[in-house]
Amino acid sequence: MPSRQAVLDALSGVRDPELDEPITDLDFVSSLEIEDGATTIRLRLPTYFCAPNFAYLMVADAQAAALSVPGVERATVFLDDHYASEEINTGVNEQHGFDGAFPKETEGADLEELRTTFRRKSFVSRQEQLCRTLRAEGHSSEELANMKLEDLPPSDEFEKYLQRRAELGLDVSAEAPLVVDPDGKKVPEEAVVQHLRFAKTVRVSIEGNASLCRGLLSTRYGIPEREERTA
Repeated sequence: MPSRQAVLDALSGVRDPELDEPITDLDFVSSLEIEDGATTIRLRLPTYFCAPNFAYLMVADAQAAALSVPGVERATVFLDDHYASEEINTGVNEQHGFDGAFPKETEGADLEELRTTFRRKSFVSRQEQLCRTLRAEGHSSEELANMKLEDLPPSDEFEKYLQRRAELGLDVSAEAPLVVDPDGKKVPEEAVVQHLRFAKTVRVSIEGNASLCRGLLSTRYGIPEREERTA
């Protein structure tokens, strides 16, 4: 039988698409049961009215993640306390897709365009975080413009940046330039400062939303916030 930890590890790879953080870190996983290869997962969100397309992505991704664990034969995921819980849960667990669950709210592609939009934002944000660290270590904008991926030492921050690049299908080879736009084009030296300034607004927006959602979830379900747990 698959272990609880193995399923949780798989779920840690599922991110809130808007907040760019794992649903496990955000406390969105409220319960997990495993019995005879069947996994039942329950999710919760900060508000009753979180966008159904965002919620659908997380429920669908959680199911796919659970099914990726060896020994898990069935995975049922329930989103609780959401105004569209019934449509989302039925759409995912009966494999109708978002287009089938909400036929009047989307056209084609079943949320792939939305997923790509959030992947681009995540990529830009992670690039800014990495470059901010490099600048703090003394690297100039001109140096960043001419860096290649092989010039950076291993780190968690660098690894997450590479993951976001790979999700967009961008070049992650050692010779690839560090600073590229979401289409994979190298940012010219004279444009790096402006590029990173825009990237900072994306990163601040994501972090602000994440902080707000943590507070809302904590209030809604009486969950101690991260700072309270580590105090």
